[in-house]
Amino acid sequence: MGSTVNGGKRKYTHEEKSLVIMKSTLSRLPIYYCYLQQKLKDGVEYISSSLIAENLSLNPVQVRKDLASVSSVPGKPKRGFLTKRLMADMEAYLGYDNHDEAILVGVGNLGRTLLQYQGFDNYGLSIAVGFDINPDLHGKRIGGKSVMPMEKLPSLAKRLGIHVGIIAVPSTQAQAVADLMIANGIRAIWNFSPSHINIPRGVIIKNENLAASLAVLAKELNKNIAAGKTLPF
Repeated sequence: MGSTVNGGKRKYTHEEKSLVIMKSTLSRLPIYYCYLQQKLKDGVEYISSSLIAENLSLNPVQVRKDLASVSSVPGKPKRGFLTKRLMADMEAYLGYDNHDEAILVGVGNLGRTLLQYQGFDNYGLSIAVGFDINPDLHGKRIGGKSVMPMEKLPSLAKRLGIHVGIIAVPSTQAQAVADLMIANGIRAIWNFSPSHINIPRGVIIKNENLAASLAVLAKELNKNIAAGKTLPF
């Protein structure tokens, strides 16, 4: 938690605490959703919060609270939630049932991978087009998506009414790309660039720092090794 100027602990308001709780719940809901997708394929009609918690190695109390916050129908005793109904509630809560189009800037190795990934449609997102400064890429189609020069971005973003932008450029270019996106109607940015981006109020940004994620993974691995933890088989 934060500290005050005199060194004491800052007291967070109820609204601030609620926002932190909401964000942590939002980060877990897609995990539940992917799990439920597989269970539905396996023919599981009902699912309990305790089973979800056990299979995902999560706190059962937390899972129960998370599901209660999004479910329109309470779980049945000894049976749990109707899997299809729970998935539909999650889709509505997360916006997966409202498809948004996005533009992507930076068609390097990562950008190509994102353009070719078909799974975004399952989560309410469709990349309409990619942009890059490399003229050798202009006019090509990757993953069924056209790659255009950067000067086409303003007119296309405005004409299609696109509000989501994905940044997959080097850190030196990230701020300029973000500024261009915001100036042309983008109000939510998914940033894969390993750099801090300054954005105005009213614009949402989600940073995916792959280096930081790898560092956390390595740290946890070393901690487990040092503690002598072994696999359960």
